[in-house]
Amino acid sequence: MSTQKDATTEDVVSLVSPIAKREEDRVVFAGIAPTGWDPKMPRQSNDSSEPLLDPPVAIPDPYGWLRDDKRENKEILEHLRAENEYSQSMTKHLKVLQDRLYEEFLSSIQETDYTTPRPREGYWYYTRTFKGESYSAYCRAPKTSSTFSVDWDGTKESPILPGEEIYLNVNELSKGKSYCSVGRVKPSPSQKYIAYAVDFSGDEKYEMHVRNIETGEDIALKEVGTDALLEIDGLLWGKEDDTLYYMTMDEQHRPYRLYQRKDWKSDPTDTLLKEELDDLFWCSCYKSLDGKYIFFDSASKETSEVWYLATEDELSSTEMKCVANRRNKVLYEVEHGDDSWYVWTNVDSSPNMKLMKSPAIADSASDWELVKDAKGEPIFDGSLAKSLDSVTVLNRHLVMEGREGGIPRIWIYSSDTKIMKMLSFDEAAYDVGLLSHFEVDTQSIAVHYDSMVTPPSSFEINLDDDSQRSVLKTKAVPGYEKTRYGCDRMEVLSRDGETKIPISVVYSNETMEKVKAGQKVPVHLYGYGSYGSCMESDFSTTRLSLLNRGMIYVIAHIRGGGEMGRQWYEEPNGGKYLCKKNTFNDFVDVARFLVEEWTTPDKLSCEGRSAGGLLIGASINQAPELFKCAILGVPFVDVSVTMTDSTIPLTSGEWVEWGNPNEEKYHKYMMEYSPMNNVQEGKTYPACWLTGGLHDPRVAYWEPAKFTATLRHANPNNENPICMKLDLSAGHFSASDRYKYLKELAVDYSFLLDQLKLT
Repeated sequence: MSTQKDATTEDVVSLVSPIAKREEDRVVFAGIAPTGWDPKMPRQSNDSSEPLLDPPVAIPDPYGWLRDDKRENKEILEHLRAENEYSQSMTKHLKVLQDRLYEEFLSSIQETDYTTPRPREGYWYYTRTFKGESYSAYCRAPKTSSTFSVDWDGTKESPILPGEEIYLNVNELSKGKSYCSVGRVKPSPSQKYIAYAVDFSGDEKYEMHVRNIETGEDIALKEVGTDALLEIDGLLWGKEDDTLYYMTMDEQHRPYRLYQRKDWKSDPTDTLLKEELDDLFWCSCYKSLDGKYIFFDSASKETSEVWYLATEDELSSTEMKCVANRRNKVLYEVEHGDDSWYVWTNVDSSPNMKLMKSPAIADSASDWELVKDAKGEPIFDGSLAKSLDSVTVLNRHLVMEGREGGIPRIWIYSSDTKIMKMLSFDEAAYDVGLLSHFEVDTQSIAVHYDSMVTPPSSFEINLDDDSQRSVLKTKAVPGYEKTRYGCDRMEVLSRDGETKIPISVVYSNETMEKVKAGQKVPVHLYGYGSYGSCMESDFSTTRLSLLNRGMIYVIAHIRGGGEMGRQWYEEPNGGKYLCKKNTFNDFVDVARFLVEEWTTPDKLSCEGRSAGGLLIGASINQAPELFKCAILGVPFVDVSVTMTDSTIPLTSGEWVEWGNPNEEKYHKYMMEYSPMNNVQEGKTYPACWLTGGLHDPRVAYWEPAKFTATLRHANPNNENPICMKLDLSAGHFSASDRYKYLKELAVDYSFLLDQLKLT
């Protein structure tokens, strides 16, 4: 029984939450294959030497009946709809607040806008949005000089640049569709055509289309010899317009095959160039910036291998060659320039990536040499000092992106002078990165920059003299006054007494004055902490609605992420495998710090999405008394059960992130933190708002559904509501319609603000 009070509309609304039936005898077995298991589905990776649990160990799964791979079971769909109805009822009294939040979100964005134009041969390419229209329009305009000047009156009818043409309007594609997400959009070498990928369901199965920009003719490509639409993951053009490359996925939704399609217009033929049969490896394709090579990249979280085909030879040969054969726990990535491979790699067990160079030949590993500066020192030696994430190879320069001191950085290296310089900015913490670059022969780069109080801008920076900077575009944020807000970068000492956890903090100055006067204020804590991914100190317009209501917003840069380099992610002291608990402990330690300094448990909320939902689930299990409200977006919370079962899409590839609970080495440890298996009974849990997407291929809808039921069952007298909102027409990344997305976010935030009594 959940009771919700609304002083403005009704005295007391009493609602009974949906009760999912429990099948107490239902279990999932971890370890050796149980009776009836499909022998084609692996229980562990091919190269694992770890013993499997034998006999297998049963993991309780009383809500396992909620899983339906086809998303067609009527009983399950009825239950999911009942959950949605319950959540709607529990937030019905917040309709005025939701409308107000939505209007605030809209008022802080420029609905008719454009992205920074980027040069590509004879055109400037950019996208536009129009007030009242949900999706972007892809545009281009003739490039008549090396720079552009925008003379725009702000209306949708006025072009951004002279000669503007819209070559793909996603608003037209989306008509009659409940979901529409455009993936890659690639102009052909002649720029007469575009190839693009589009997903109409949210399951990340993309159709491949080719459009004639001049005539508007749009062709949905099909499998050769059939009427079945071609489903792809990645796409590229070859050297000429008649050759395409595309990736396909296996039954587990893993990209694994690269095809070349010739004569796609009239008499198409497909050639399989490369395939990866090991489930641990996720594959992708890309073309070198100079256009000379097609690459097939096959990588697990720990090992990678890159194959290549020269575009000059694509009509006469389909044999791909390997840059360097895979070696266990050696990661590398490759770009081409100056007849050389530029390779960033952790070879020889360096904690971070080092930058190396070799002739552009097959089996080149023995020729890799460190790229050095004028003093003969490696510019990236793979040490703890700084991390390297990407390399852009231009004619006379290398541009590197990475991190130093927990902050994203950009370095420029001159191939002529062999001098490297890091770009500097005024603020202590910020987010910076390269914009898209399509041309290698350039004297400048474009970067995007923002911070927690500075709206996004794009700059053009001279490669030889980085003091020459010009603003290309600044994002308009109507009504925003930067002087009203402040931000800080701080460190919190973890429970181990040694590790310092960075946090980024943003607030209104009025709120911080209250803190300085000794008042306790509401705080919202956000985290992720997996895959080595970084949560940046960036700007958010929607976040303003929380700050303006007196909240402090905190991002915890916890272990498991990559903010402090790969050592922040990897064993022995990061947040992966058998040190994964560091991720959750760090988050809880930050929460305790916030309670000591700025807030109280009844004013503290937390949030995370996907693997960040795992973080929130584990954290509220560890310390339910610390939080008043928790938002778990598409949360990966059934870790142990999911990771035993390779029939669930993408599972086996995740064994090199979390470990494999079928193996003795990882089973007990994972069971100790898996949120579904560690909900405490007899405790007051925070109010929880869980979200999911019916067609999500990454975190299946049944994970938030099962966790919702588990939380309610363990604590039936919990006075705080447990609600789930499931989008029946979306996938992992929520609504594709930008207006629908903001409306959904308004509902999420209304629940949060209501629980913290900030309505």
